[in-house]
Amino acid sequence: MSSAGHDSPATDRLWSVEEHLEDVLTTIRPLEPIELQLLDAQGCVLVEDVMVPLSLPPFDNSSMDGYAVRVADVAGASEEFPAVLDVLGDVAAGAADPLQVGPGQAARIMTGAPLPPGAETVVPVEWTDGGLGEGPVRGMPARSLAPQGATGQVRVYRPAPARAHVRDKGSDVRAGALALKAGTVLGPPQIALLAAIGRGRVTGRPRPRVVVLSTGSELVQPGEQLEGGQIYDSNSFALTAAARDAGAIAYRVGAVADDADTLRSTIEDQLVRADLMVTSGGVSVGAYDVVKEALSHVGDEDEPGGGVEFRKLAMQPGKPQGFGTVGPDHIPLLALPGNPVSSYVSFELFVRPAIRTLMGLQDVHRPTTRARLAADEPLTSPKGRRQFLRGTYADGEVRPVGGSGSHLIAALAQADALIVVPEDTESVASGAEVEVILLG
Repeated sequence: MSSAGHDSPATDRLWSVEEHLEDVLTTIRPLEPIELQLLDAQGCVLVEDVMVPLSLPPFDNSSMDGYAVRVADVAGASEEFPAVLDVLGDVAAGAADPLQVGPGQAARIMTGAPLPPGAETVVPVEWTDGGLGEGPVRGMPARSLAPQGATGQVRVYRPAPARAHVRDKGSDVRAGALALKAGTVLGPPQIALLAAIGRGRVTGRPRPRVVVLSTGSELVQPGEQLEGGQIYDSNSFALTAAARDAGAIAYRVGAVADDADTLRSTIEDQLVRADLMVTSGGVSVGAYDVVKEALSHVGDEDEPGGGVEFRKLAMQPGKPQGFGTVGPDHIPLLALPGNPVSSYVSFELFVRPAIRTLMGLQDVHRPTTRARLAADEPLTSPKGRRQFLRGTYADGEVRPVGGSGSHLIAALAQADALIVVPEDTESVASGAEVEVILLG
């Protein structure tokens, strides 16, 4: 596993949020495109223009259950003087050899079925007696109600203009047109279009594989019994869910005890399925900050270019951060602080953009807006630190939720926004305009 050197003056300086983010995003490159099965391509970025090989719909077809007829044969039809037509038979959806409709004839047609040759329009079944001779019907009669099946005669009580209730060939999209351009993010409607034009595979950037692990001997998995001094591991669940929300395929590794050798071997084991690794905890200055200890270990000198550097950022929460690459393939690793709020805020600011950069997306950041602060008392913020406070946003107004403590996870669960207080601001009064990062 590649590793960083020991602390240097470069790592002792205070980094800005922008500097750290720029280092992350200039290091990470979009994943190489691969051929993807259609459903596996959901959420991925298309890297090729996709042209339409056939028109949609590929043939004129009926938009109603009814009868395919000639316009002249139903002109002037009314309930008092219905047009009486001979029914040739059925035209069902998927029919390959439709009937030929001549003068005085009709073909019973189902929604989506091809318009038969000779027919010029479709009369909805509700405008007819359905072949039962008992006045207008509400729907297409079942065959059991008409022993002669789809043959016999039908009475039409209203006229229909040409091409009524007919979906024209190519009315959706024509052959040779551009279906989807390179750079399109494939959501359900785009997947539907690709399937409709017969594409079973496309070339796109795959969803990145993100391995998430938390550190701490005090951590217990949810569902297990807590003993004295123990807490439940929430970070690995929060970060795995956040990675999936960002578009990644995320793997959660159980909490690793505070042992540098165990952590190193766990990371090495996980590299085979990782395009990005995310750790939480162990990045500060404590005696048991195992991530810093493990990844500052000098080794694998035959693998130049790798390493993880630990930094202090001018932000609150989330001051201690680590970033670099590990392993022979130089897999990016972001080491986040262990406090739940610090960890989640750090994910939103640094890991989510990294994931979306791997995906090849152009817009990698959460949307931001300006909002009026609605607070019971002025917000305070440490000078020289950019503070990110949890809040709820609605109708141009943002309200703080909970305090500034980095352990207040219950408040985080109520928040849908982060209130940004700049480094040079120590107090923000209620009613002031603030920057807001929208998390929804």
